[in-house]
Amino acid sequence: MRVIASIAAREIRAGLRNRWVVAATSILAVLALVLAFLGSAPQGEVDAGGLAVSVVSLSSLSIYLLPLIALMLAYDAIVGEVENGTLLLLLAYPVSRWQVLAGKCLGHGAILAFATIVGFGLAGVAIAVTAPVSAAGVWAFFALVGSSVLLGWVFVAIGYLLSTLVRERSTAAGLAVVVWLAFVVLYDMALLGLLTTTAGQGWIASAVPVLLLLNPADAYRLFNLMGLPEVQTFAGLGSAGQGVSVWLPLSALVAWIAAPLGAAWLVFSAKEL
Repeated sequence: MRVIASIAAREIRAGLRNRWVVAATSILAVLALVLAFLGSAPQGEVDAGGLAVSVVSLSSLSIYLLPLIALMLAYDAIVGEVENGTLLLLLAYPVSRWQVLAGKCLGHGAILAFATIVGFGLAGVAIAVTAPVSAAGVWAFFALVGSSVLLGWVFVAIGYLLSTLVRERSTAAGLAVVVWLAFVVLYDMALLGLLTTTAGQGWIASAVPVLLLLNPADAYRLFNLMGLPEVQTFAGLGSAGQGVSVWLPLSALVAWIAAPLGAAWLVFSAKEL
């Protein structure tokens, strides 16, 4: 554990010196504040607390921004070290490959969690000070922050898998962009086209909840927008999440963290350096 903690601390120090990470955290905080205030503006119309209504707009921000930040953090975690020659130097010490993978992933996960908690925490405090809040709204906001951290970790894990599969940093960067587009943009467009073509009838109607759980971004959306009645009403989620337990999307996010990390470990353990 001491070795893993040392590697994680190394990654955290490198992240704190990285201006890109600082800029991403600042952008996330600013956008969260702006969307929180804009999103809470119609609270009187829906009779919901400021935090509860803001969950809708902040979850939309998370779906687009957090996966991109996570992939940019993790895509060169392994392949970058291989290209620089520092991975061979690191493995010359009494350090195993699984410890390297675990330590680096822990460090990047901590950086992303810090950025998410700070960014959304500032927005939550600002809303709580300037607008009425309810106990349900506070719970929904904390659930949003926690699930946002999980969403970021999902794409950190995917980034590590990409980083172990390729031999060039540029290839990993290109694949990271493709993965982001596929999960965040193209998947929902394809699902919407399928629903439009079939008019929402037949097998597709009953398969929609399952298809949504197969995409971590949609699983995150389901968890945050279907868990609280006043949020679900304002979000206009409709029947998409009917019949799905609130714990299923959360379980899907956890599975989406474990599966890519497990695959990354299998590839990395057999990888020739």
